[in-house]
Amino acid sequence: MRKRLMFGSLFGGALFAAVLGIAPAVEAHHGWSSYDSTNLLTLTGMVQEVTIENPHGMLQLETPEKTWTIVLSPPSRMVRRGLPAEAITVGSEVTVEGYAHQSVEDELRAERITVDGQTVELR
Repeated sequence: MRKRLMFGSLFGGALFAAVLGIAPAVEAHHGWSSYDSTNLLTLTGMVQEVTIENPHGMLQLETPEKTWTIVLSPPSRMVRRGLPAEAITVGSEVTVEGYAHQSVEDELRAERITVDGQTVELR
């Protein structure tokens, strides 16, 4: 009987620790409800920086007004839809359509992107 309680306590403690370890990762990935889906914006500019990695790609887009952080879709979705990582390069001009973040004034969640005349749906 004593062994059973010890195993249960160890298992419960390990499970609790695992849940705590996952919580920051879940919290770090923001939900889409933070974006204003009632106001579609179109931005055209020069790519200053690009990062294509999970959970989603991102790029810095310099427009005449300001530099935006553009949140793209996951890399696997971009590739499936015809936009490999090497298609977006620093210095290239792109157009993105998407929704601005409600509290981060320079962040946009991209719905579609046009690179070299090819438009790709991201969501």
